[in-house]
Amino acid sequence: MRTARRHEVNNKPQTTLGVLGWALLLNGALTSPAQALAEVSETDFFDDLPVVLSASRLSQPVNEAPAAVTVIDQDMIRASGFRDIPDLFRLVPGFTVAYTRDNTWGVGYHGLADAFSRRMQVLIDGRSVYTASFGEVPWASLPLSIEDIERIEVVRGPNSASYGSNAFFGIINIITKDAAQVPGSHLSVQAGDQGMGGTMFRYGDGKDDLRYRLTLSGQRRDRFDTRAEQTTTRHLDLRVDYRLSATDEITTTFALSRGDWRHGVVGESGDPVRRMDVGTEHFQAKFRRVIDPENEWFVQFYHTRLRNEDGFVVTGLAPIDMSYTQWREDIEFQMISSPSDQLRLVWGAEARWDGVKSPGYFYNQDARTGALYRLFGNAEWRLSPKWIVNAGALAEHHYLSGFDVSPRLAVNFLPHADHAFRASITQAYRSPTFFEEGGDQRIFTASGSLYRQYFEPSAGLQPERILSREIGYIGHVHPLRLQIDARLFNDKVSRLVGTYDDPLIPGKLFHFFNESRADINGADIQLRWALQNWLDLVLSYARVDIDSNDGDIAGSVPKNNFSALGILKLADGWQANVGAYRVGAMYWLGDGDVTKAFTRIDARLARRWKLQGNPVELALVGQNLGGERYEEFRDENLFDRRAYLSLMFDW
Repeated sequence: MRTARRHEVNNKPQTTLGVLGWALLLNGALTSPAQALAEVSETDFFDDLPVVLSASRLSQPVNEAPAAVTVIDQDMIRASGFRDIPDLFRLVPGFTVAYTRDNTWGVGYHGLADAFSRRMQVLIDGRSVYTASFGEVPWASLPLSIEDIERIEVVRGPNSASYGSNAFFGIINIITKDAAQVPGSHLSVQAGDQGMGGTMFRYGDGKDDLRYRLTLSGQRRDRFDTRAEQTTTRHLDLRVDYRLSATDEITTTFALSRGDWRHGVVGESGDPVRRMDVGTEHFQAKFRRVIDPENEWFVQFYHTRLRNEDGFVVTGLAPIDMSYTQWREDIEFQMISSPSDQLRLVWGAEARWDGVKSPGYFYNQDARTGALYRLFGNAEWRLSPKWIVNAGALAEHHYLSGFDVSPRLAVNFLPHADHAFRASITQAYRSPTFFEEGGDQRIFTASGSLYRQYFEPSAGLQPERILSREIGYIGHVHPLRLQIDARLFNDKVSRLVGTYDDPLIPGKLFHFFNESRADINGADIQLRWALQNWLDLVLSYARVDIDSNDGDIAGSVPKNNFSALGILKLADGWQANVGAYRVGAMYWLGDGDVTKAFTRIDARLARRWKLQGNPVELALVGQNLGGERYEEFRDENLFDRRAYLSLMFDW
C-alpha cells in the first residue's frame, strides 16, 4: 500500500449493573485529565489524513479520492462500546441505524431506509455480503467478530463505477486483521442487561511465511422488553496467510455461523412463536502478486451459502414454511499499474453466479439462478501537483436487469497540502432482487385450499437509477489539530422499486413496480478534533431533504442527524468515552413505523493493566443513560437504559 405490543413495560427501567456501574463512572470522573500519561503523543490521536482503498480500488489519501470516505478505526470501535457491527454506522454522517426484529437490522443512508439495507453494498475483505434473493445484508449472521475488524471504510455516495449494481447509496468495506497482527491468545467476555452476553476466543500463530488466526465466538441477545426475542449465534472464522515468495502471497478464509433465533408470543396469531435455525458459511481464496510498489494484480474466488429454517404453525392453517437457502460463487481479477509518474490505472473483470430456493417465498418454482458479468476500470491522472482527475466506469450485464454502464468523473483541486476541493458526478444502478422480480408468497388452510396470497410476481422490473453530483472539501488544520470532511450533494433517483396493492382484491395482494422517484439534497460533515493529547473528538452532522412523488419516501429521512464521540486517555491505563447520538423523526419504509426524534447518550469507562506481564482490560459500558426510552424502527420497539461489563485478556 502506498503511504498514502407484547409485555407490560415498567415506567422506570433499572439496570442490574447500576450500583457497580455508577461507582466506576464516578471513579473515572474523579480522575483528572491533567494526569494524562506522559508517553501519549499527538500522533497517537492525530496522524496524517488516512489512506483509503474503497473509493476507486486504488490506495489514495482521502483528499485525493474521488468520493467522500469515512474511516472507522480501531480506536473508534473500542471507544464506542458497540458490540453489534451495524451500531458502528451511527458514527457516520447521514446514517440511520435500527434493530428491526427477527435478529435483523436496518441501516440506511440519506433516506429510503428499510429493514434490508437494500441500497448499500457491503464487503468483507472484498467479498460481497449483499444477498441477491431479498436484497438484505444479514448483519446478525455474519461470521465476524467485532474484535477482528481492522478498520471500516464507508464511501458516502454512489460507487457503482467501482463495485457495480447495489453500490447505490454507498459502500461499506470491512477490512479484517491479518494473521500476523494478532499473535497469541485473546479472550473477551461480556455480560449485561437485556439478555446481553458474549464470549470470543482468538488464537494466532505461525512463523516465517505462514501465519494463521482462529476465532470462536458466541453471542446472546434479548433486544426489547416489549417484544419476546431471544437469539444465540455462534461462529468460527479461520484465516491463513501464506507468503509464497518475495512477490506472491495467498490468503484463504473459511468461516461459518449457526444461530438459534426465537421470537413471538404464545397465543397471539398475528405474531406466533417462531424459531429460526440460521446457518451461513463461506470460503474465500485470494492470490496476489506485487511486481513493484506501483504494479500488482490479484485473482480471488469465494463461495457463500446462507440457510434459514423458519417454520411455524397457526391454528386453522397448514404448517407455514418460510425457509430458504441462497448461495453465491464469485471470481474476480484486478490489475493495478502505473504507466507513468502522472498516471495510475486499475482495471479488472468479475463473474458471479447467484441462486435461491424457497417454496415459501417462490410458490411452485424451482431454484432461481442467474449470472452477472462485469468489466471495470479507473484512471487517476495527475495533471499537475494541484490537479487530479479520477475517471472510471463499470459495465455490467445482470441476469434480471440486462446491460448497464455506471460512469464517474471526479476532479480534485489541492491548492495546499492541507486543503483539497472535490467535484464529482456519477451514475449508479440497483438491480431488482429475485423476490422483487418473481416473489410469490401464499398461505393455505389446513384442508389445502388457498387462504391468502401476499405477493405475486412482478416480471419486467427495471433497475433503480441514481445520478449524483457533489462538491466536497477535505481540510487538515494543523494549528487546531482538526480534520474536516464536508460535502454538498444532489441525488436524483428514478425508477425506485416499491410495493403496490390492488384495492379491488380483498386482503391486499402486493407486487413490486417502478413508479417512484426522489430528489435528495443535503450536506454532511465530519470532524476529527484532537483538542489535547489526552482528548479526541469525532463529530458528524447531516441535513437532508427529499422531494418525492411518494410521501413515505419523502419522510424516510431525518432532517437532522448528529453524532459525537469523545475519547479521553487518562492516567494509570484509564480511558473514558462518551457518545451522543441525535436522530430526527423519520418513517422506516416497509414494515416500519414513524419513529420520534431521540437523543441517546452512551458512556464507557475502561482500565488497562498488566497481569503477570499480560494485558488485561476491564470496561463498563452504559447505553442510553438519559433514561428516556426511544423508538427503534417500530413504535413498539423501545430501547431502555442498559449496561454491560466487558473483560479482555491477552497472553
